[in-house]
Amino acid sequence: MKKLAVLAALPLLVGAGNLQTSPELGQAEGRCRANERGPAFLVRAVGLKDRVGWLKVEVYPSNDDDWLADDNVLLNAGKTFRRLEVPVPQSGTPELCIRVPSAGTYSVLLLHDRDMDHKFKWQVDGVGFASNPRLGFSQPKAEKARATAGSSPTRISITLNYRRGLGMRPISS
Repeated sequence: MKKLAVLAALPLLVGAGNLQTSPELGQAEGRCRANERGPAFLVRAVGLKDRVGWLKVEVYPSNDDDWLADDNVLLNAGKTFRRLEVPVPQSGTPELCIRVPSAGTYSVLLLHDRDMDHKFKWQVDGVGFASNPRLGFSQPKAEKARATAGSSPTRISITLNYRRGLGMRPISS
């Protein structure tokens, strides 16, 4: 019974992701431009379940107070929030480029929004974090989802996790 109660809390995995928000927030700031130099993450999405829906990368300040906080709150407070959302490519391993304001440490989330509803549903969608922490029954702390951006685009690889049984784990495990 305890596992079921904890399982019911899994929607909290993406924090305040279901609050009033706009999918466009943070996208203009996060979009990389051709031949652009400067700090960014090149996020390699590993372990896609299928080729439907959208891939969404979000970048947050790397502290527990701001990690997965509502995008409106972060932007209104002048804090870092970046989002990039693209259709899942039909072949190959996707690589998404998302700009960050400066070199430094951030916490990074990758979602596979399979039903394209702009909300995370753990029963349907995939999720992964920088540093690829093992997922339990709650969202990882900011430090477990950290990546450090250099002064030029920095490559990171995030493995997606999908519902398997009562938990979330990569398809290949």
